[in-house]
Amino acid sequence: MDQLSENELHALVSLLDDTDREVKGHVRDRIISLGHEVIPFLEKKWEDSFNPEIQKEIEELVHDLQFSQLKERLIDWRNSPEQDLLTGLWIINTYQYPDLEFEKINAEMHQIYFEVWTAFKNDLLPYEQVRIINGVLFSNLRFSANTKNFHSPGNSMLSNVLDTKKGNPISLCAIYLLVAQKLGLPIYGVNLPNLFVLTYKSADATFYINAFNKGLIFSKKDIRNYLEHLKIEPLDVFFEPCSNKDIIIRTLRNLTVAFEKLGETEKVTEIRELLAIVENLNLPN
Repeated sequence: MDQLSENELHALVSLLDDTDREVKGHVRDRIISLGHEVIPFLEKKWEDSFNPEIQKEIEELVHDLQFSQLKERLIDWRNSPEQDLLTGLWIINTYQYPDLEFEKINAEMHQIYFEVWTAFKNDLLPYEQVRIINGVLFSNLRFSANTKNFHSPGNSMLSNVLDTKKGNPISLCAIYLLVAQKLGLPIYGVNLPNLFVLTYKSADATFYINAFNKGLIFSKKDIRNYLEHLKIEPLDVFFEPCSNKDIIIRTLRNLTVAFEKLGETEKVTEIRELLAIVENLNLPN
């Protein structure tokens, strides 16, 4: 913003409906080069404008700037040693809700943790501990599977899942996982074909949890039966904990499918771009 005066910015924006495509292209490039700090100015110009062409151009500019900022955050997340799960989910969330603050989603997750923590007892057996979490999340707080709109993009947006209390397997597992790990429990994500589940894995106990089915507890044998039914080879990866990066990748893949089903090809392209960043398939930055 400090590279141009306010008058110069006003003049630039007024050229967005120029009939010369080359001029318009130069104007867009110049505004984009100013970075995301220029977004509030553009939003104010959109409100003040009565020209639908300029409004449309501003909308596209703001989206491009917000998407660029999202990619920068995702690169930083990918390169961070901890790859914090909640931060990764928040970054994805800002694709649909760019103004969402991390503090808001963090506070909501802390409230859920507090609800579980007040009912929790550390001296219980693992199965009993899990049943307490299940009771709070699925009975008291009424989180449930979104079976009616399974492929909705909202199921991959944590803020939306927290608002509606409905989600897909991976978003419900993510909420469960974030709470359980804050309680100090050895609970991790597991990447199954067509289904994301959790595992309680310690020296004393190993079992699995289906958050999409109200925290149903099941065994390694059940996974084998499931894979056999799908005619899929029982690879080790289907029984062992996955990483936070794996969870973010799977969330983005779900989003790709969701937008494909809606026929939103531009969003599919953008989500694939984000996926390439997390998978480190993009060009070096």
